[in-house]
Amino acid sequence: MPVAELARVSELGVRGLEVAPSRIWADTWQGLAASQVSAYRQQVEAAGLRMVGLHSLIFDHPDLGLFKDAETRSHTLDFFTHLSAVCRDLGGKTLIWGGGRRRGDVSLADAFDEAIAFMGELCARIDDHGTVFCFEPLGPKDSDFVNSVHESIRIVETVNHPSLRVQLDAKALMENDEINEATFVAAAPYLVHYHANEQGLGILGEGGAVPHARLGQLLQGIGYDDWVSIEQRMLPDKDPLEILARSIGHVKDCYP
Repeated sequence: MPVAELARVSELGVRGLEVAPSRIWADTWQGLAASQVSAYRQQVEAAGLRMVGLHSLIFDHPDLGLFKDAETRSHTLDFFTHLSAVCRDLGGKTLIWGGGRRRGDVSLADAFDEAIAFMGELCARIDDHGTVFCFEPLGPKDSDFVNSVHESIRIVETVNHPSLRVQLDAKALMENDEINEATFVAAAPYLVHYHANEQGLGILGEGGAVPHARLGQLLQGIGYDDWVSIEQRMLPDKDPLEILARSIGHVKDCYP
């Protein structure tokens, strides 16, 4: 999003910003200077917003991820440690891990073992950052590993470190048939972030499939009072912020 539009976003009632690093910087790793991170934070805060965290973590590094060879695993640990520091320096907290974890021929049992070992090492590295990684439970079309909130909780409880917590995603909850009180109660002790979205990442409330009002009730039922982040793709329009305003209105109606 152009810096000039950040103030307009704030005027719409948005309080925080969750960003994909590759949409902000051409080089998100070796060529990313501390001064660039500091400058972006200043721009965000000058617009009356605060940084929430990062998502789409390895979009520009598709070679990285879980279930890779030892060298790639090491590079992924290094990159995530770096992103955690970037998130910290931006004033953010959460790093949401969605893509880059297809297990393919790796058995489910081995996949859990590898994910637990990986996150244990990562959490030890970022222990003093004050940041939190979350596996994003995704629908079966988007991933073949961590397709359930309960699978995410299993990893969190096994690693048992405050730098690993749970995130919920509206469309994934629907796709995985987890829009129920039991799922939200199980997630409650670890829940730090929530994505409000639609299938296809369109305008909230206009897809018709995701019951945001019910999801808002379930969040209220567990006393959730942290960030509700709109996840929406850029839609063709003369004024993209007018489109965003419609989603913001739906969030205010459904997630009080």
